[in-house]
Amino acid sequence: MYLWYLLGFLVLIIIELSTYNLITIWLAVSALLTGIYAYFFPEQIVVHLFLFLVFSIILLVLTKPIVKKMKIATEKTNADRLLGMEGVVLEDINPVEGTGQVKVSGQIWSAKAKDQTSISKGENVIVKDIQGVKLVVTLKGEVL
Repeated sequence: MYLWYLLGFLVLIIIELSTYNLITIWLAVSALLTGIYAYFFPEQIVVHLFLFLVFSIILLVLTKPIVKKMKIATEKTNADRLLGMEGVVLEDINPVEGTGQVKVSGQIWSAKAKDQTSISKGENVIVKDIQGVKLVVTLKGEVL
């Protein structure tokens, strides 16, 4: 029976090595520990399954804080960098017609107002969100 746990350990390690998110490491270690127990006590199949479950839960709970600390902060890329930036309205933002353009960081984007109001050409705005290919903006100085 212990050979099944060791085979499971190998398969889970292969899966873990093919990813970078620490998906199966806890199950792999649990399979190894259960396999060691199963080597000495092969007739206790129900105990094996229980130990596998307990080891998995304990390892997950104990290592979760460590993994959180090790997690690398994600860097804003492309459009995400525009959030919070200031821009200028190039074409009136009209919620009824669904039109409007703003220029932010040298790029021209379609835009709509966060509160579904009209914003006139030349107004300064702040990017609050991105929905699809449109920036969601508010007038600079508005509190939303």
